[in-house]
Amino acid sequence: MSTAAIADTKPQTAEGKVLWHFTMSLDGFVAGPNHAMGWMKGVSRPSLVEEYVETTGAVLGGRDGFDAFPEPSGTYGGWQGPVFILTHHPEDAPPTAGTTFLTCDVAEAVRIGLEAAGGKNLEVMSASIGRQALERGLINEIDLHIVPVLLGDGIRLFDNPGGAPVDLELLNDHDQVTTLNVRYRPVTDPNER
Repeated sequence: MSTAAIADTKPQTAEGKVLWHFTMSLDGFVAGPNHAMGWMKGVSRPSLVEEYVETTGAVLGGRDGFDAFPEPSGTYGGWQGPVFILTHHPEDAPPTAGTTFLTCDVAEAVRIGLEAAGGKNLEVMSASIGRQALERGLINEIDLHIVPVLLGDGIRLFDNPGGAPVDLELLNDHDQVTTLNVRYRPVTDPNER
């Protein structure tokens, strides 16, 4: 099989979408324990950050992620724009430039974020808020960058015990319902990479 047969996704576009966007471990974690993110360093293709800087108009996140990384300028290496944090307890949040704390329903938070995005994409950067938005039909795309690492613990992208499966349509350049086949081997010597 040629490498062209497994096409990457097309570059992201700014179309006013609600985008649930994460880098994820092969075993489905978007952050390690205590929101650890060190496992992501140096894993993205060179133009990926610029692609999302250009297409993101606003970010919607949750309080746990904000508490772990309270400086919004760290998003995409210095992206500038409105950040909304959905929380049950805004009264103890530290004032943070460019960040608005919301206490509304997730649908209202998405509406506010989309309006602030000004025609660009609203990026949902919270596993729990993304799940809630998905359940309400508010997510236009799920955009994942899968890293060849098994974390074994942390924050799962979609943690919904007892919930119904959610069917998805693949947006890569091949069959929309295909199963992607990937093959890895454990790295026993870090110098092998």
